[in-house]
Amino acid sequence: MTVTLLGFSWDASSSYARGPALAPNIIRSLLFNEASSPYSLSGVDISDAIAAYDFAELPAEAEVSRTAITDRVAKVVGEQNKPLSYGGDHSVTYPILRAMKEAHGALNILHIDAHPDLYEEFEGDRYSHACPFARAIEDGCVNNLVQVGIRSASPAQRVFGKKHDVVMLGAEEVDSIPYDKLIAPLYVSIDLDGIDPAFAPGVSHPEPGGLTVREVLSMLSTLPASPVGADIVEYNPERDINLMTAHVAARLTKELAAAMTQGG
Repeated sequence: MTVTLLGFSWDASSSYARGPALAPNIIRSLLFNEASSPYSLSGVDISDAIAAYDFAELPAEAEVSRTAITDRVAKVVGEQNKPLSYGGDHSVTYPILRAMKEAHGALNILHIDAHPDLYEEFEGDRYSHACPFARAIEDGCVNNLVQVGIRSASPAQRVFGKKHDVVMLGAEEVDSIPYDKLIAPLYVSIDLDGIDPAFAPGVSHPEPGGLTVREVLSMLSTLPASPVGADIVEYNPERDINLMTAHVAARLTKELAAAMTQGG
């Protein structure tokens, strides 16, 4: 099974800064950049792994946009491809997961992030980029949620997470990841601020003390199941330095696409 790469240029659900809507086309432009290899670390050619692209513009209205995201992902799944999506901010993940749930049932999710994104609502918005996994849990999209890299969790989010058996690990706890919970159907969501800003400065909410790129690549190579879908979100080109973060996102794209295709 091959991958469809989708771009969701949306950041109107961001709470602090705009910019992630610019991300999809910038990351895509680096996938075949002559400065970098087109192969995954395991030797998969990205041009073989990614069979199609969908970078259509989203409607301006939030609810209509969420519906459009769900519909576009459902179309990819219906075509027997696996969706690998670029945000945009992290709010795009909830409508993606709605489509994935219809196809696969409740998902086991590896979520890499500095923040748990489990607010009941944030600044009056239940669909903020601070809320996608709260909505996904409420909507029955989640079986197991394993969060890694967390270092900015409010007490309310910790209570919500405990109530719903979320595994919430800090960046220093990578050796404690329960891979036995990350079985099929597996989904991977990578917020780039989960990575330390020394390696990925181009984010709106940098939190020192994060994961290294190598640690994230190791997680992806250790997954016990081939992901049925994945997303990379919260890249903010306006905060980046020499496209450092975009190159990280491009490398993660190659490794995720390889993992999604090698497992069939």
